[in-house]
Amino acid sequence: MPHKILVVDDEVEIADLIETYLADENYTIFKFYSARAALACIETTDLDLAILDVMLPDIDGFALCKKIRESHTWPIIMLTAKDAETDKITGLTLGADDYVTKPFRPLELAARVKSQLRRYKRYNPAHAEGVGPSGDVLVHGELVLNRKAHSCTLGDRPLELTPTEFSILRILLENRGTAVSSEELFHRIWQDEYYSKSSNTITVHIRHLREKLGDGTDKPKYIKTVWGVGYILEDEP
Repeated sequence: MPHKILVVDDEVEIADLIETYLADENYTIFKFYSARAALACIETTDLDLAILDVMLPDIDGFALCKKIRESHTWPIIMLTAKDAETDKITGLTLGADDYVTKPFRPLELAARVKSQLRRYKRYNPAHAEGVGPSGDVLVHGELVLNRKAHSCTLGDRPLELTPTEFSILRILLENRGTAVSSEELFHRIWQDEYYSKSSNTITVHIRHLREKLGDGTDKPKYIKTVWGVGYILEDEP
């Protein structure tokens, strides 16, 4: 079944261009020029990914991203006309998985969509491919991550993780006791030459994970920073 992609951009030419290139990849496109129209679609359609422009006429893309994250974990790619680092960080902070700066190359955007969907298929139980029976469950204190079911709990509380957050936590759990650099996390998650290796991207996702884990910034119990190196989950929490 074709993946269902939401495209929201008030610039008709850009929205049409995105639709053309993604339709060539056999995706089903739901295209809107305003956030309110997109919200109606989100409530009634089982989507796989969203591409959101930041500057929309009614509700900005950041607010739309935040609204989506209240109920959905599928990937979100933000489109921004600004190359400012603060705009990128804002999108990531609100739950976006990636950002693309206008003007952009349509083939690059298509490549990023493919990359995000590959990770989402591994993350989403409805699409996940089988995982070997051994080592499916990773346990770290009260933290339990099931790679096969793509679920994560902390004590009795389920953690609602985005695909990127799940991937980062899985890698850190698989490498307990060893510091993993931002560059290595970036490469292992995206494996895509199109991505600029910005440590801020990983930093924002790590902050989200710490918030969901209830980790304090001064003395985190789970994800600890090794200054100048990267991040680590120590052998014992």
